[in-house]
Amino acid sequence: MGDPIRRPGNPKMEVKPKSKISASRKLSLKIMLLNKAMEDLEKEQQDREEEKNRYLNEKHPPLQLSGLSLGDLQNLCKQLYAKIDVVDEERFDYEDKVNKHNKDINELKLKVQDLGGKFKKPALRKVRVSADEMMRALLGSKHKSSMDLRANLKSVKKEDIKQEKVSTSEVSDWRKNVEAMSGMEGRKKMFDASGQ
Repeated sequence: MGDPIRRPGNPKMEVKPKSKISASRKLSLKIMLLNKAMEDLEKEQQDREEEKNRYLNEKHPPLQLSGLSLGDLQNLCKQLYAKIDVVDEERFDYEDKVNKHNKDINELKLKVQDLGGKFKKPALRKVRVSADEMMRALLGSKHKSSMDLRANLKSVKKEDIKQEKVSTSEVSDWRKNVEAMSGMEGRKKMFDASGQ
């Protein structure tokens, strides 16, 4: 027979190439790499400590307090307080810069995540949509009723409106119609009948 034909869509037929390095050799290489990384980390920590000590010795030489008078000690304290104020201002400035940079980094991370997402937000444009189209878009096929308000209104004949106007305009004397408008026609008759 021969080698099976490898096709990208058929996982059964794919053959992985064999590694040229044995498992024990891979393990020994990993161990060597980890040892080298640990040595580098230790060396880096020692370098940081040496740099820190060198910087502190340069900025703050050891104080010589022996043999100083009271006035000299007071002047030394004032100088130290002035230096502390300067250092505090610098520290505050650095903290502010670090906070600002951290905010910028977070904003840039969010932008990168947005750009790397599966979809991008399209630029929106103004579109005129009727109420029916909007309901259809929101509800899909469930939307059956029409949002056309004029179609749902009760239809009134124009002749009925004209007759109502004529009947209300025919009232000749307002005094005759007062009892009818008051809504107490029947009650007034009952009182009149009981009073006689």
